[in-house]
Amino acid sequence: MADTNPVTLYTTEPCGFCTAAKSLLRERGIDYEEINLARDAAARDSLMERTGQMTFPQVLIGERPIGGFRELLALDRDGSLEKLLSAQA
Repeated sequence: MADTNPVTLYTTEPCGFCTAAKSLLRERGIDYEEINLARDAAARDSLMERTGQMTFPQVLIGERPIGGFRELLALDRDGSLEKLLSAQA
């Protein structure tokens, strides 16, 4: 986990949900580290081991996998995203 950046966003190309997740994070002023796995099969395998998921995007807050865009959106809408980020500060 980065000291000031607890959000990691795993993406691929092309990916409409990845674009939507990045937009949501930017709109909320949330910094994130993007890791594009479009051409990295080994890293995709590692992501699968880490999150249990192989869909994109995959969002992690700290070391906690929260899922993809729909899960990110749900956390944002119910106020949980801000709470999770505050807990990482």
